[in-house]
Amino acid sequence: MSNLRNFREDFPILNEEVNGRKIIYFDSAATSQRPNQVLEAVLKYDHEANGNPHRGSHTLSMRATEAFEQVREKVRKFIGAKSTKEIIFTKNATEAINLVAYSYALNNLLPGDKIVITIAEHHANLVTWQQIAKKTKAELVFMYVDPSGRLPLGELHKIDEKTKIVACTHMSNVLGSIFPIEKVIERGHQMGAKVLIDGAQAVAHMPVDVSELDADFYVFSGHKMYSLMGVGVLYGKEEILDKMEPFLYGGDMIEYVYEEETSFNELPFKFEAGTQGIESVVSLGAAIDYLEEVTFEYIHEREMELTAYALSRLKELPYIRIIGPEDMNDRGAVISFVVEDIHPHDVSSILDNYGVGIRAGHHCAQPLLRYLEVFTCSRASFAFYNTKEEIDVLVDNLSEVRRWMGYGSR
Repeated sequence: MSNLRNFREDFPILNEEVNGRKIIYFDSAATSQRPNQVLEAVLKYDHEANGNPHRGSHTLSMRATEAFEQVREKVRKFIGAKSTKEIIFTKNATEAINLVAYSYALNNLLPGDKIVITIAEHHANLVTWQQIAKKTKAELVFMYVDPSGRLPLGELHKIDEKTKIVACTHMSNVLGSIFPIEKVIERGHQMGAKVLIDGAQAVAHMPVDVSELDADFYVFSGHKMYSLMGVGVLYGKEEILDKMEPFLYGGDMIEYVYEEETSFNELPFKFEAGTQGIESVVSLGAAIDYLEEVTFEYIHEREMELTAYALSRLKELPYIRIIGPEDMNDRGAVISFVVEDIHPHDVSSILDNYGVGIRAGHHCAQPLLRYLEVFTCSRASFAFYNTKEEIDVLVDNLSEVRRWMGYGSR
């Protein structure tokens, strides 16, 4: 196993400076940084294979097609799908959720049906189902977390015979909690519902096998797992996708077009209208290669070590309130917290003066924070390229945040 220093050297942006201080990046839950291996793969593609995939019989188009479809096979293996027909490229996880909502749910839900989600969902997996419920006159039902940020199994009883869709995050981008998705999927299927899992916060940190999970749909974004922005993935069971209508219309998703009628392409192409972001797709393939080189065993061990250390250091400060579980059971490398008397935007702005980048605000989860009576908070999210020394800089400078705002360090 390689050491941490070698991995840090793969990320050139970590050598950048802010206000004369080396940057400390604690916002990987929003977007991860990219290693040289990913950046070089994109440059190699642009130098050697830039063409429009599936559109031509000349050399560059065929090279682009090969590069594009090779990544689809990598994704299939990476998440344990049975067929490349089950791998749909989108521009992000949000578009993938909307594809399921508009292509499947809108055509299958009836008035009185239920859509069950958790209060901890990112707006992408909440607002979408809220709007589908309005359009279909279905009932939107929430499962609520306990005070520690866990999803009690008793909440799963809200998934009943009227439930047609269950949508659940794999890991909360605010709480850091890893949700019991196996139980959610099992309960959903017992009740005859289709289950969508939002894996945006999970796939960069733990192995995922969609066949073993038996999820009907699983979505994620590349930019949270070390690829470029602009590529996401929808996994869907082939038998479900095959019956769904296309979400977008245009080139490449067609078979034959007549003046008044069109037949559509086979899976997965019928859901990939227009020219795709091929460089982003290539970067996703390189990111998968990189994750497999680092290994999830190392990633998990390193990130849990960092998270446990950060929790212990933050709990030393009497003016810090942790939002989410304080134990290390079934949690990821995300810690949200409140600095007493100080708005999170001020916390973030002041820390930036010391080169520390964290997230501030509602984190695209307003209903969750409103339910927890927090409304806004700060968030530090870690990756295996972070260090304990960086965490010390964050914690030590929180007293400076208090001082700047006139409260004293306490």
